[in-house]
Amino acid sequence: MIRSVAFPRVPAPVQDVLLAVFVTVMQVQGTYRVSGTSEVVSRPLADFGHLGLVLLVLSGAVLAARRRWPAVVFVVTASISLTYFAIGFPDGPGWLSLFIAIYTLTAYGDGRRSLRIAAGGIAVLATGWLVAAADIEPEAAIGWVFFRIGASIMAAALGESIRSRRVIAAEAVDRAERAERGREEEAVRRVNAERIRIAREVHDTVAHAIAIINVQAGVTAHVLDKRPERVRETLLTIEQTSAQALQEMRAVLGVLCDADDARAPKPGLDQVEALTAMARESGLDLKLEMTSPPVPLPSAVDSAAYRILQESVTNVIRHAGGARVTISVRFDEESLELRVTDNGPGAGDWPGGGVRHNQPDGLSTTGRGIIGMRQRCELLGGHLDVGPRPGGGFEVRASLPLTGTGMNAGAESVTQ
Repeated sequence: MIRSVAFPRVPAPVQDVLLAVFVTVMQVQGTYRVSGTSEVVSRPLADFGHLGLVLLVLSGAVLAARRRWPAVVFVVTASISLTYFAIGFPDGPGWLSLFIAIYTLTAYGDGRRSLRIAAGGIAVLATGWLVAAADIEPEAAIGWVFFRIGASIMAAALGESIRSRRVIAAEAVDRAERAERGREEEAVRRVNAERIRIAREVHDTVAHAIAIINVQAGVTAHVLDKRPERVRETLLTIEQTSAQALQEMRAVLGVLCDADDARAPKPGLDQVEALTAMARESGLDLKLEMTSPPVPLPSAVDSAAYRILQESVTNVIRHAGGARVTISVRFDEESLELRVTDNGPGAGDWPGGGVRHNQPDGLSTTGRGIIGMRQRCELLGGHLDVGPRPGGGFEVRASLPLTGTGMNAGAESVTQ
């Protein structure tokens, strides 16, 4: 098996120091070698106290700081180059450090500002080089001046190309990270929506079943000695109600453990008859007025309508047992109108923030019934009105759109 060997990465400052040493050696050695064989008349490097040699060494050594201060390094190397050729020192590879400085300026700079500095510097360098080479002998040697100008432009273009590719890659990584964060936020949103949906379903199912069972258990205790024949009926009602509640609970909670997400059919308006039958068995004098829908109902609207009716009937059973109740379900071409009214006596606080009848038997005055109904309506683009009736009793009115953007926007949250 072939094993790959991972070599340690040399830090950038160390790389720049090694590059500075290499370029310095190349410039000094190459210039000495070229000056000995060149036909161009030039000043020896030893003149002015070996100034030419000092300039070559300094221009190479300054590259050690090229990534930390790219603009400063470019200005220094450009100044050295102008001074070197203005004095007339021999031409050679002394421009290596300048080309590297120009490349570093545009590759590690800040874009437009670096390009402007590089363009201005190259223009000044070109002018200075041409002036210094005006009386060069032989005249053919001026070709090196145009080479330096062209190489400087190419170095700037290469650095800008590298910088642009680096920026594009960084933007691509940033977009990918934002997309990943967006996917994570969407997943969290869906989890929260599913949690709220399950909480609503559990509340509606359990509250309705417990309310009926509570009423029937009270009836059983009351008639156990006086009318024992009623005991069997109330116990059967309790059994049927608890069985239905368990079935609905399995359908709701089964989503949490079913890998295939196979869900039982959700309750809808086709089960209103069974709902009203249970309510009548609990002692309500209930009247149902329901028309046929003109078109098949969206599943979200069908389920929400049933849950609103279920919660309204549950609240009547809990807080106004024995009242006369009227359930009205009306359809038109654009909306579904629900109305649940009762004539229960008294006034007080109703769980969830509305006004309701006095609480019998010490029932709690806190709950989320109205909040859950209102959320169902708002998710589908509808609205809910609850409050006491002028002549006594209470009324719940809900309107759910059958078409439109509001219903489409909330359908996923309600049906998930």
